[in-house]
Amino acid sequence: MAENLFDLTGQVAVVTGASRGLGQYFSRALGRAGAKLIVTSRKAGDCDAFIAELAAMNIEAKALVLDVRDEASIKAFAEAAPKQFGKVDILVNNAGMNIRKRALEVTWDDWNAILDTNLRGPFFVAQAIARHMIAQGYGRIINVGSVTSVRGSAGLGPYGASRGGIKQLTMSLADDWGEHGITVNVLAPGWFKTNQNKAMYEDEGWVEYLVERIPMKRPGAPNDLDGAVVFLASEASRYVTGQTILIDGGISVGATRALVKK
Repeated sequence: MAENLFDLTGQVAVVTGASRGLGQYFSRALGRAGAKLIVTSRKAGDCDAFIAELAAMNIEAKALVLDVRDEASIKAFAEAAPKQFGKVDILVNNAGMNIRKRALEVTWDDWNAILDTNLRGPFFVAQAIARHMIAQGYGRIINVGSVTSVRGSAGLGPYGASRGGIKQLTMSLADDWGEHGITVNVLAPGWFKTNQNKAMYEDEGWVEYLVERIPMKRPGAPNDLDGAVVFLASEASRYVTGQTILIDGGISVGATRALVKK
């Protein structure tokens, strides 16, 4: 057993959707813990600036193209990934998207785009990488979900369905692959500012409304995710599988402070 259960030295981690946002948060945390990184984006060159940033942090990283909506892209990625550093120990299934609309406005194409990216894609990426993990008898798969994995929200019907689906899928994969030394868990962030939702954070009234419903009294900050992703990627979580870990400041508990008279 490693002396430091959170040390990822010698481990190789893949982070999908790492050209921006949460994917970069996760990558930095894993790299600081000692992992070598394979970061992906849909277009060649999208991660070049990030690779340079990681190099300045003395984190070794390489970039691969991966479109999780495209079967051929997944197959090419799965063949290339283990060749970058000789293996893959950790997969962070982060690539995702959202289209915020009321349920009556959602189109057929909206539904397909969201579910293909957030649910079908992560399954087939995990399946492809799991083949390598099974061969080596070890792996950590972290599927990125959301607080909507466990609670509903108006305007997020297809997105919530995809994130709830990730929770259920993760439990099935944990059961399938546990005998091979592979753990599969969900890391489910609450409200963190990303490119997808940054316009909402410019509305002071909305931010005030949000904070009132978060027991910790603030939205998430990037380093709030570090401990959870390193935990789930490391030996510290060796007996944790099929679980959904919410990093949400408590919003999923259904805070009722506003209803309580002072």
